[in-house]
Amino acid sequence: QVQLVESGGGLVQAGGSLRLSCAARDSILSFKSMAWYRQAPGNQRELVAVITSGGAANYADSVRGRFTISRDYAQNTVYLQMNSLKPEDTAVYYCNSERWRTQQYWGQGTQVTVSS
Repeated sequence: QVQLVESGGGLVQAGGSLRLSCAARDSILSFKSMAWYRQAPGNQRELVAVITSGGAANYADSVRGRFTISRDYAQNTVYLQMNSLKPEDTAVYYCNSERWRTQQYWGQGTQVTVSS
């Protein structure tokens, strides 16, 4: 029962860019918010960006100014544009909604590796 599918990760050098995609089975318009999280080896999962159904966005201090979250209702997809990537951005990135997060559902995530 796949609800969310993340893609777009890869290997990139510091300073490079990637765009992550999160395809949702349900309409993203039906969710209060959609968010991107990341988890690096040995670290806890952290929230990096959130976008509400109304379009308001919020970012973790560590990524503000470098990452941009957006959504495409036609494609039912949420994106995370990642610019000026740093080695500390290396992690598995996950998307989620409040609905699925509270049910403790997580997709497979997509690996982002930033080399120095």
